Amino acid sequence: MIYDNTEGGRFAGYFVQDLRYPDGMATEEFKKIYDGFARRILWMDGDVCPGAFQMNTAWYAAVPQRDPIFDEHSHGCEELIGFFGSDPDDPYELGGEIVFTVEGEQRRLTRSTMIFIPPNVRHNPMRILRVDRPIFHFSVITDGRYNGGDVYK
Repeated sequence: MIYDNTEGGRFAGYFVQDLRYPDGMATEEFKKIYDGFARRILWMDGDVCPGAFQMNTAWYAAVPQRDPIFDEHSHGCEELIGFFGSDPDDPYELGGEIVFTVEGEQRRLTRSTMIFIPPNVRHNPMRILRVDRPIFHFSVITDGRYNGGDVYK
């Protein structure tokens, strides 16, 4: 039997095709800023699917009004962050420029990149300096819920 999309079967709840924005994760002001430069695609965590770890996906399409867009913080678990260009003929070309910081060490990203962040390692601020074509972004937290981490200002 083939089920259509997320209907029917024992595992229907494991297939997520609509965005369920996490409650209380961001202020309305930040959501408005975020919507001005990015389009969140899907969100997965233990609230959306019991037992799942957290993953966020989005397209970055413009330079945000706020710079830096994300402040320095850390989490008590691992995080995997990715930025991918959208040119299928040159998938390693980012199509933009992002500055990403880990423990105060800044990296200028102009190529598709994945970043592993160990537990309790400070990361960000992140600056999106240029977007020539959409950049696919994802982040994965190995915990069942994204809590924003400990923010340092």
